[in-house]
Amino acid sequence: MPLVFDETRIDDPAAGVDPLRGVASAAAQVRSARWAALEAELDRLGEEGRPRFIVVVGSGTGAFAGDLLNAVLGVGCPIPVVTVRGYRLPGWVAGHDLVVAIASTSGHDEDGRTRVAAEAVRRGCRFLAIGPSGSEITPLAEQARAPYITLPASTDPLGSPWGPTVALLTAVEKAGLRPLSDEVYEAAATRLESMAQRCRPAAETWDNPAKSMVLDLAGALPAVWGTTPVSGTAAEYWVSRMAAVAGYPALCGRLPDVLYDQAATAGGPFGGAGQRSIFDDPVEDGDTRIRLVLLRDAEEPPETARDVEAVAEAARTRGVAVNEIVADPGHSMERLAGLIALTDYVTVYLAVAYGLDPLTHNLVVR
Repeated sequence: MPLVFDETRIDDPAAGVDPLRGVASAAAQVRSARWAALEAELDRLGEEGRPRFIVVVGSGTGAFAGDLLNAVLGVGCPIPVVTVRGYRLPGWVAGHDLVVAIASTSGHDEDGRTRVAAEAVRRGCRFLAIGPSGSEITPLAEQARAPYITLPASTDPLGSPWGPTVALLTAVEKAGLRPLSDEVYEAAATRLESMAQRCRPAAETWDNPAKSMVLDLAGALPAVWGTTPVSGTAAEYWVSRMAAVAGYPALCGRLPDVLYDQAATAGGPFGGAGQRSIFDDPVEDGDTRIRLVLLRDAEEPPETARDVEAVAEAARTRGVAVNEIVADPGHSMERLAGLIALTDYVTVYLAVAYGLDPLTHNLVVR
């Protein structure tokens, strides 16, 4: 029997209260991880000079820390950042590269992550480990005599990327990258707090951006597109959390790539006016349609803005509904914080509306 969407479930002030309590702790995680990284013995990273590559080894939220690092540093970063999600370390990684292993907090996939980290140590790579006290990669850091950033215990059962991300950002400053000011970290934490206030369970649906988005998404197949490295990374995070927390599928893309493939779905069988199978029963099977969710960024270049407006108008003329979410201006880390916080609340409320337990159905590897 298919799950039934019931919007009244998210009207309950206790809706998703346990996972949302953890989501609301994101600002505290930013501050505590920043402090933990500053207190860690990271002088060796500076003594060894600037690395050739920064290679982040992780999965789930650990891997997202690498993606967020890339987005925050932007295209002006003088050191390439590569995230390794698989079970093998690329052959080109060598002693001049800094390998950062981010430990799991769920216990899932420890063996795979540890194997990759151990390979980096065997190759003589510069090494940094990030994780909770006594994690599976602690012995590797000790073996390599490498720094270890001990993250405070998290109260977020869904797993937040902010602890590893902030620790990683702080560490790479020591490796020769231009540091972010304390004001940037505090501004990101403040934005997370603001979103927590706006999306709190007690807020009415009409005044809660996360609950309102859930009503729009119900029964649709979202195509979430980013327009810059910042919003593109947020789009990838959105789709991953939709599946892991709410068991809900979505498409992900970035402009301009989507103009050559996903944009065509507006005129396809799941588009606003596409033909349906003769065997479909719109009453029993529903009428799933693409819904375009554009994550827009205050730092969009003019050509991107023109493409966005054109593709949104083309989608609407084909009967495809469009949501545009614009990140408020600020540093790249602030803008990411706002988009990711909204995602975290949307996915929990979506699970609740379908009668799912976000904690039971969470498959994110942390």
